Amino acid sequence: MTSLLSRLSAFVRPSRSLNLSLISSNAHFLRTPLAIRPTLNQPTTIRTMKVRSSVRRICDGCSVVKRKGRVYVICSKDPRHKQRQG
Repeated sequence: MTSLLSRLSAFVRPSRSLNLSLISSNAHFLRTPLAIRPTLNQPTTIRTMKVRSSVRRICDGCSVVKRKGRVYVICSKDPRHKQRQG
């Protein structure tokens, strides 16, 4: 029984010291503000077209064009107004 406990403690202790060394090596990273930290696996935001059954002009800069058999709304003032008839 004691040999089993000594074997288990031999496995537990290095992992705890390893975890402490990882924390101390990443301490600078943990102190940096969130705005400065590099983002690793976050998707990039891409402004695509809204797909609607009926498209309409939203502002004065919106123009309706027909391409590839579909009706599109393209806006020169606000790119969020882009629409495609689906």
